[in-house]
Amino acid sequence: MTYQCPLCHQPLQRLDKLWRCENNHQFDNAKEGYVNLLPVQHKRSKEPGDSAEMMISRCTFLEGGHYQPLRDRLVTLLDQHLPAGAESLLDIGCGEGYYTSAMEQGLNTRREMQIYGLDVAKVAIRYAAKRYGKVEFCVASSHRLPFADNSLDAIVRIYAPCKAPELHRVLKSSGWVLTVAPGPRHLYQLKGLIYNEVQLHSDVEESLAGFQRVSTESLSYKMTLNGKQASDLLQMTPFAWRATEAVMLSLSQREHFSCETDFTISLFRRID
Repeated sequence: MTYQCPLCHQPLQRLDKLWRCENNHQFDNAKEGYVNLLPVQHKRSKEPGDSAEMMISRCTFLEGGHYQPLRDRLVTLLDQHLPAGAESLLDIGCGEGYYTSAMEQGLNTRREMQIYGLDVAKVAIRYAAKRYGKVEFCVASSHRLPFADNSLDAIVRIYAPCKAPELHRVLKSSGWVLTVAPGPRHLYQLKGLIYNEVQLHSDVEESLAGFQRVSTESLSYKMTLNGKQASDLLQMTPFAWRATEAVMLSLSQREHFSCETDFTISLFRRID
């Protein structure tokens, strides 16, 4: 399988250090091993996606193992449902590749799959490509997936936006979509530091047109963090935009900070 040109939707061919379609649209393959398939006309800002600071905080926090139960559960679900002949999986909004790399390792013990990671943030993809050489990474929009129709066996979407028609387009017949969304009490205590009235996340189940829901489950547990870990957690969330300097300083100086996780994991299958 190969990438699809984001401009004319023709297949891209790898030619040494670049990718080219039959209409002569060219995309350089970076020295780190990823390809940038986000044309300037598709950007909403100069550097879309998470900042370098957010990425560093997320890397530090995730490598501490605080979300490992989620990572392990995702790999288990995929391994249980994907057939031995499955060939390809895309992780949308993959960031620096924490979950993507685990999928590559876990799923290829019983099959031979090409794992793709896609994110709009170039700084995150650059980091991921340098670290995880067995995964194919690209900078691209989740609203315009650079893959051909009916080309993927599975898609993982952790918080990342992507509309159902686009998911349906690129998946093979009976292909799988695995999503993760925040459950009602996800990071409740962290939100309590920032908002006067803490609103629970919605518990309304997402529906995807063209897909059958196979299962939905909750994964929740408490984390006990030190000040540095709690600060990294805050910095990797959208709540950081609302946090005051005083809140950030106070959090960083804590010896212990207890916080709930609450993940909603849903599995969908494409309906033809």
